[in-house]
Amino acid sequence: MLSPKKRTEMIDALRRGTVPKDGLDALAVGLERYQDVFEEELRTTAEGGSGFKAVRGDYGCGKTFFSRWLQQEARARNFATSEVQISETETPLHKLETVYRRMLERLGTSSVRSGGFRSIVDSWFYALEEDVLGTGSVSPDDEAGLLAATEELMEKRLAPISERAPSFSAALRAYRRCQAEGDNATADGLIAWLSGQPHVAAAIKRRAEIKGEVDHFAALSFLQGLLLVLKDSGHPGLVLVLDEVETLQRVRSDAREKALNALRQLIDELDVGRFPGLYVVITGTPSFFDGPQGPQKLPPLAQRLHTDFDTNPKFDNPRAPQIRLKAFDIDLLTEVGVRVRDIYAVGSSAEERVRQHVDDELVRSLAQGVAGNLGGKTGIAPRVFLKKLVGDVLDRVERFDDFDPRQDYKLTIQQSELTLEERNSMAADSVDDISLDL
Repeated sequence: MLSPKKRTEMIDALRRGTVPKDGLDALAVGLERYQDVFEEELRTTAEGGSGFKAVRGDYGCGKTFFSRWLQQEARARNFATSEVQISETETPLHKLETVYRRMLERLGTSSVRSGGFRSIVDSWFYALEEDVLGTGSVSPDDEAGLLAATEELMEKRLAPISERAPSFSAALRAYRRCQAEGDNATADGLIAWLSGQPHVAAAIKRRAEIKGEVDHFAALSFLQGLLLVLKDSGHPGLVLVLDEVETLQRVRSDAREKALNALRQLIDELDVGRFPGLYVVITGTPSFFDGPQGPQKLPPLAQRLHTDFDTNPKFDNPRAPQIRLKAFDIDLLTEVGVRVRDIYAVGSSAEERVRQHVDDELVRSLAQGVAGNLGGKTGIAPRVFLKKLVGDVLDRVERFDDFDPRQDYKLTIQQSELTLEERNSMAADSVDDISLDL
């Protein structure tokens, strides 16, 4: 059951043509086949294992929706989650220090939507203090003794990380001391440095006796440290989504090769257990996974991702390293539209009129109309369809007593409201509308 706040946020997102952040289980159609397998794989990850899944699908198949639905499922099990959109300029995959920084910026839990790293660290230190007090060796009134004993326990817990990245524990130790002294400015700077942020003042780094910035190699060790802190603070692991990895096809060949090799390295290190509690999801198009500029360019990576898709999609194995999402057809499009209509109606001031005028038949007719305007390609229609359903139909039925969508609404789709992929699929009115790249 959606709360009024989540219902409003969901409808607002659909009205803008974006994927809602919460309540996605209410809209999930066709994902039932993956539910049990992901529950099983998350359970294994929570027990100290790790996991990897590549999600493939053409534009409009719901890769972003799927990854956010999975994150929502993970947060319901107290996992931390983070979604990083791979970008040629902003977040290149071959620069793991940048990926790490974006991951920390978007780190969220069931109680903190994003930017949750500091609250997780604070929860961890609180848990360490409770463990120390539980031994009875230190009085709660002995602040200096409690601080020293907590630091000692912290060093023991982080010992495996300190061997590779001693600066991780050094920065955390200094952060804890700054907090105890009330030096919030320095504490803020140390959290920023631990998060991979550049340009942290030298004076702040001197306080922790650390130098430089978090580089490519330190990022992987810091990720190990993050997983340990998460586990100790009550979170069984982290689900990390690397979205739109197909952008690698557009980067320079040397950067692409480095990125593909970084991805291969990450998969191998998940397999050998370097990152217990980490579940990685990547999303991309079939042209990326199968084309010459994707994993096929690096045979070891292609071998790790290879999955048989020559059989009937009905028999796809959800446990395989790579899964394909089914494109929307009219039936699925209508089903999700009916769900949106019902969610809207429950929170509407005109529920009866909404249900009467926007019945299942009208929802289906609108789905067919949108798909027809997009060249008959139902698979790319969900975003535009739901945007039209909410903004053009449901809102008007609720607001105007005499609005009847069957009589007063005509579906129109302007190119300016479409993404590039949607415009390329839109039916041309004449040969003059066809753009040729000469």
